Amino acid sequence: QVQLVESGGGTVQAGDSLRLSCAASGRTFSYYRMGWFRQAPGKEREFVATISGRASITHYADFAKGRFTISRDNAKNTVYLQMKSLKPEDTAVYYCAGTPNSNVVLTPTGYNYWGQGTQVTVSS
Repeated sequence: QVQLVESGGGTVQAGDSLRLSCAASGRTFSYYRMGWFRQAPGKEREFVATISGRASITHYADFAKGRFTISRDNAKNTVYLQMKSLKPEDTAVYYCAGTPNSNVVLTPTGYNYWGQGTQVTVSS
């Protein structure tokens, strides 16, 4: 079992930066693939970024490339999402997710564990 708790959301202006954190419980965190997803009102949950366990290989959604960076600190059982040049369309609830699947997983159904989400609001 893995429990995930996100933090770092808030209200910022367009062009600002924000760093989200996701603290995980459990001793096997380093073996888990971790991902960030987001869900805007009235829209489906969409993939943002994912990072593998030990090698920290990353994959990004097209809208995230060049603006968002996913990283992890296995010693702290924490995964991060650094976001820069934020846009109003980035407004959403951001969720952290984990899976023991070592393959690249880009869909919500591929993740077993979820945090409660953290709201990010970007004003124009």
